[in-house]
Amino acid sequence: MADFETVRHDVLVVGAGGAGLRAAIAAAADGVSVGLVCKSLLGKAHTVMAEGGIAAAMGNVDDRDDWKVHFADTMRGGQYINNWRMAELHAKEAPARVRELEAWGALFDRTPDGRILQRNFGGHRYPRLAHVGDRTGLEMIRTLQDHGIHHGIDVHMEWTVLTLLTDGERVAGALAYDRERGRFRVFAAGAVVLATGGIGRAFRITSNSWEYTGDGQSLAYHAGAVLQDMEFVQFHPTGMVWPPSVRGILVTEGVRGEGGVLTNREGRRFMFDDIPENYRAQTAADADEGWRYTQGDKNARRPPELLTRDHVARSITREVREGRGSPHGGVYLDIAWIKERLPNAAEHIKKKLPSMYHQFKQLADIDITTEPMEVGPTTHYIMGGIHVDGDTQMSTVPGLFAAGECAAGLHGANRLGGNSLSDLLVFGQRAGTYAAQFAQAHAPVAPDLGQANEAAQQALEPFSRTTGEGPYQIQHALQDTMQELVGIVRREEEMAKALSQISALSARAAQVAVVGNREYNPGWHTALDLGNLLTVAEAITRSAIERRESRGGHFRDDFPDKDPGSATFNITLRKGPAGRMELSREPIRPMPDALKQVIAEGG
Repeated sequence: MADFETVRHDVLVVGAGGAGLRAAIAAAADGVSVGLVCKSLLGKAHTVMAEGGIAAAMGNVDDRDDWKVHFADTMRGGQYINNWRMAELHAKEAPARVRELEAWGALFDRTPDGRILQRNFGGHRYPRLAHVGDRTGLEMIRTLQDHGIHHGIDVHMEWTVLTLLTDGERVAGALAYDRERGRFRVFAAGAVVLATGGIGRAFRITSNSWEYTGDGQSLAYHAGAVLQDMEFVQFHPTGMVWPPSVRGILVTEGVRGEGGVLTNREGRRFMFDDIPENYRAQTAADADEGWRYTQGDKNARRPPELLTRDHVARSITREVREGRGSPHGGVYLDIAWIKERLPNAAEHIKKKLPSMYHQFKQLADIDITTEPMEVGPTTHYIMGGIHVDGDTQMSTVPGLFAAGECAAGLHGANRLGGNSLSDLLVFGQRAGTYAAQFAQAHAPVAPDLGQANEAAQQALEPFSRTTGEGPYQIQHALQDTMQELVGIVRREEEMAKALSQISALSARAAQVAVVGNREYNPGWHTALDLGNLLTVAEAITRSAIERRESRGGHFRDDFPDKDPGSATFNITLRKGPAGRMELSREPIRPMPDALKQVIAEGG
């Protein structure tokens, strides 16, 4: 058995994005020893790419907004299969978490009277997103890091967790490896918080960074935790499709929130073609109201470009499939048109959307103040993930907590823009607090070093093979499979084919070979990521086959309508005794009458 270096903490946080940093701060504030493991360098978390803002019902721009409206909007956007307790806590606590961030030094945009400015976003009834231009995630990470360094948190940069270690049924730590040198280390902990983000790298076209390989979801699943709602993948409607230098890069919803419009190759605003009943949007006949809405007119009707993301993404897909798309398989997003309304439009765009302007000017030679962008859906977010308790964020494995995108529940079938950043703050704080309490209330545990030794040996097997294909071919094949067969529009026969291909890819991954040594070896890193990607790909596909309806981010071409009976359950997965995925339908806990009344009254 290998003699592993062992580092001990009361609470181990895996992931240093918004949720991980907030969890680490909360745990450290409770007086426990905290270790923070991050796959990349501190400050490079994918949270920095979140642009639009933090959704919180502060009422700074429209005083009609409050937690009840935010709760109702979140439940409506999630098609009512959300964890209603999480939606309630999120709506109530988000304003306090934003003000806390402000007190720690975050520099938000301001209203004329000095309050935090809030902008419109899809699915939100009122202007609700507190923002810093279009660099909100970057400001969040900067602020949390600056605040966190004063709490005595031990940061372990460029370490990747390979497996969670247990002591009986309880989590006891993790085995990780150093991405620079390839050394193994055991992290012993009384509680573990997973905050590893999403699964976007399982698809070919994604806005997600290289770290998003489903690590947290896979680690939890193989440790015995339950996964939930994995069929609900959000395809952000506006990722760049051309030129190739920016393919998949996100165009923030803030562009549409500031007045940007979507047009097809005929120059027509196609979003007017399919406005849902009872949705407060204007019609093509009085489209000028949409402009007034984005400029803060409380009485104007919102533009259809600010419908929920799943609806906009499907509308774009329809235009492309029916031959009205742009030359490169997308549609046009035009913010430059506002020069018809504002004499200083170019400066206005540069002020409101500085990152968008500089990013596309530098990377693609596109000036968004004078020309439209060519956009289409890009894999962006997963609403599903690790099943957690709504109050504590603990999974079904004692001592294992999860927060942020790798946890399920808050967003239901579809996430509203801006709810992700407030999710990180609200439930990152809760996960850290309750993880610290768990570690303090239970006796220390000892990780099973036999588990660690087995995982380390398995991780080194690719070096022992003299024949076998490289990991990149398998990764690319998986991404193609998911993109083509389990993408934005799904059919059972295509997903069954995807399952067969995933099984074949798993067999190939078990025989993958890498060359060189353990130091600075990206091929080895990719080989180790494959297990996580294949696990989440299978979970998504099996769940999507099981849900025979269309709801939120899950659209079945063979079951295009919502099934009212399907609003009563979540689809969950666990690892069965034989190592196979076992699916079940978990009934949704009845909502209290008081919250039902909030929704009935529209917030």
